[in-house]
Amino acid sequence: MPVGTSQGFTVGGGHPLVLVLAGLALLVAVVALTREHERPFSSASVYLLLGAIASLVLRAIGVDLLDPLADPVVIERLTEVGVIIALFAAGLRLDRPLSFSGWKTPAMLLIVVMPVTIAAVMAWGMVAMGLSLGAAILLGAVLAPTDPVLASEVSVGPPDEEDEPEPKFALTAEAGLNDGLAFPFVFLGLFVAGEEEGWGLEWLTADVIYAIPVGLAVGALAGRLMSRLVVRMRRAGWIAATFDGWIAVAITLVVYGLTELIGAYGFLAAFSAGLMFRRSHQERDLHAGAHEGVAQVENVSELALILVLGSTVTFVGLAEPGVAGWLLVPVLLLVIRPVAAVLALWPLGLALRKRLFIGWFGIRGIGSLYYVAVALGAGVLAPEEASLLFWTVIACVGVSIVVHGVTATPLIREVVDDPPAEAA
Repeated sequence: MPVGTSQGFTVGGGHPLVLVLAGLALLVAVVALTREHERPFSSASVYLLLGAIASLVLRAIGVDLLDPLADPVVIERLTEVGVIIALFAAGLRLDRPLSFSGWKTPAMLLIVVMPVTIAAVMAWGMVAMGLSLGAAILLGAVLAPTDPVLASEVSVGPPDEEDEPEPKFALTAEAGLNDGLAFPFVFLGLFVAGEEEGWGLEWLTADVIYAIPVGLAVGALAGRLMSRLVVRMRRAGWIAATFDGWIAVAITLVVYGLTELIGAYGFLAAFSAGLMFRRSHQERDLHAGAHEGVAQVENVSELALILVLGSTVTFVGLAEPGVAGWLLVPVLLLVIRPVAAVLALWPLGLALRKRLFIGWFGIRGIGSLYYVAVALGAGVLAPEEASLLFWTVIACVGVSIVVHGVTATPLIREVVDDPPAEAA
């Protein structure tokens, strides 16, 4: 209902209320971030609740909100930006030298745990949820990658922090790489769901053999070149040190866009660019400034994206997965991921407590939202399967945000920061 008119133009309506709710949400989010180490829940949990409340209020007064099933491209673009910035930041944080012995833990998570997770979720989708093969593959591929945005609470610290505990390092590196490595499986599901002929060779050559190594190589080269360019521009006085964070964001966008233009995986490029940017120069103030700026952008994007996620939630939508879809949540978080991780990492000699820690924190989040939006936007799924896929992913992501957020701080203190002697 309009609250006033001026020369025939309606003033007010739902827009002012949207601004009020947005301002209140931002205020609460700032408080949550400020005191995030003093409470037993994550800031993302607060954002999710705020989004859900805003959704209920606005829908109650008839304000139209984003319909994710009708406008998946909007969610795809929003989540895309948040993920690539988080991926660059993840690469920037990792100081460990690039060697197989140093990276064997995340390698096992990527080579063993991720495919096992995809296969197990796919089987559940077909047997328990009645999905077609293509939709089931998509469900597994969408829920397999861990999240670089929300995983920041259990990731390693800023660049040049000498201590990189193995559990935190493994989760950071895994989250940095498996978002890009989920792409071939997503495309596989789309090909199968679309029932295209002769797709096998195209998928193998374009989506696996070409896109993965080229994405990593382009990102590594761009990260090194950009680092040298930034250093020279800083020394010449063309860039102020206070803008290092924005320079990092600019680098991320350029690298991602260029990689996508040549048909490779921009997510992998963003991560490898962060890795090589960190390793190109030993100027600590550059790395610290870039990380601090990117971290701020990460916080803002996390707020915006989780608020959007919360605003899509409806009671009708939450009922859509049914019993089988909701049962997948504990099966994935409590059985599939932890068991696969514990068994895959056992040959590496990690203590059981650390393997359980890594297995538990298979956080699902913004990356899964991006992939499900891509799947919906492709238009190859039947409407019923598209709806079931989306709301099942929402259920898994929402529960993951809450339970992993609640357990992050106490488990880090017990397992990582102050482990018992036998688990060290």
